[in-house]
Formats: sequence, C-alpha cells, structure tokens
Amino acid sequence: MCQPRLFSSQLREYVDVLYFGSAVYATVVDWHVKKFIKTLSPDKVGRVICFSSAAIIESNYPKVRQLFEKQGITVDERQFTCRGSMGPIHAGHPNKADHEALASFIESTL
Repeated sequence: MCQPRLFSSQLREYVDVLYFGSAVYATVVDWHVKKFIKTLSPDKVGRVICFSSAAIIESNYPKVRQLFEKQGITVDERQFTCRGSMGPIHAGHPNKADHEALASFIESTL
C-alpha cells in the first residue's frame, strides 16, 4: 500500500484556501489523512477545496468533507476526482490527461 506523504504535520500560518489532495485505500480514508485533518481548525483554514483519485468508489469527497466539517472547517462544493489505479483496475491512472484536468480545475477555482 502506498503511504501518503504529508509536507507538514500542521499548518503554521492561516490560509484562506487549502487545496487538499488525497486518495482512498480499499474505500476508506487513510488514517494518516484523518490524523492530519484533526490538526486543522477554522483559525488556520478559511475553506478547503478537495481533489482526489479513487479506483473503486466514485469519490472520497463525502468522507473527507465530513472529516473537515467535524473540525468546523468549511468545504467548498467544488471538487475534483479522477480515476486512480488499484492493481489492474484503472491501470495507468492518474495519467497525463487526469493531471491536465486537475490543473484546469484548480485554475477555475482561483
């Protein structure tokens, strides 16, 4: 299983918008992601815009949104999900086209 890499265990300064990328593993949000979200609060994050990949489920957005809302953090309705691979399922994803679609999505939210 691929382990997520977190750049920081916590935010040091307030951000208006946090672009939050994650994936699901066997249809669940990884515990590292859950742990990171628990370090956040509305005094550090204005709102969150989510992006993700998923192989089996349609999107992890509802699950991640619920975690942020438990912390009192607003989650934008706009979100991006592309196919992720799990063994032979959706092999090769995310691919270049997925990356380009994500870049377009982010531009549309600025």
